Amino acid sequence: MTVAVVTDSSACLGVELAHGAGITVAPLHVFVDGIDLREGLDPIPENFAAHGPVTTAGASPGELAGLYRDALERSDGAGVVAVHISRGLSSTWEAARQAAAGLGERVRVIDSASAGMGLGYAVLAAARAAARGESIDSVYDDAVAVAHRSRSFIVVDRLDHLRRGGRIGAAAALVGTALAMKPVLHVSEGKLVLGEKARTSTKALGKLVDAAHRVAGQGRVALTVHHMQCPERADAVATLLTRRIPEVSDLSVVPFGAVLGAHVGPGAVGVVVCPER
Repeated sequence: MTVAVVTDSSACLGVELAHGAGITVAPLHVFVDGIDLREGLDPIPENFAAHGPVTTAGASPGELAGLYRDALERSDGAGVVAVHISRGLSSTWEAARQAAAGLGERVRVIDSASAGMGLGYAVLAAARAAARGESIDSVYDDAVAVAHRSRSFIVVDRLDHLRRGGRIGAAAALVGTALAMKPVLHVSEGKLVLGEKARTSTKALGKLVDAAHRVAGQGRVALTVHHMQCPERADAVATLLTRRIPEVSDLSVVPFGAVLGAHVGPGAVGVVVCPER
């Protein structure tokens, strides 16, 4: 018997990595030209952001309940640990709570308080513990520990996308519009909050690297650089991180998925720092 691990597509794990680790991924939804596209399952146009207003939706309780039931069957009674995007960023966690309520204590749901690889690192920790044959409590605890120590930062070209989607308040959005500033946003307690400010994109990216460096300290860390349609900018940030942070166990450059990309907009770069024990 092996604990089954479930997450959602905002983890940005990719099909091959998730499949190889035995992780079930619930697709979130992107509405392009009024058409509901399931992230990770349906083809989404590469330039979807140019199709006019794009909206997103979390997974529904019914969708998640079906995935949880299938995962329970595969686990042969060991149970399910479901690690999802922050409840402060998506309705998915509440849907997961409702879905799990009908299945009893065999399904444990975790709010990662993050997204992207801030969620992904916790999911992978759960999958590793499950592969070792750990109990559902141990798998749950490993995922929670990694989620708690991971930190995420992001620089966006424009705050319009986040403001329209309700992911950041009007006061913070003013900083990047009327004041013509480039903010560095932090994920704090599951929500996006304003951190440092800079007058140019170059300086903002420098502050992004500074923030990651402060969190990393002198210990070993795994790093992911996310980007939305700006791989060159992401590669430049990755290079700066390797120069500044002495002990990098793993470094990946990963595009934002369509759901997260719809909110951060083209040109966005994020960094996720996951200190090892």
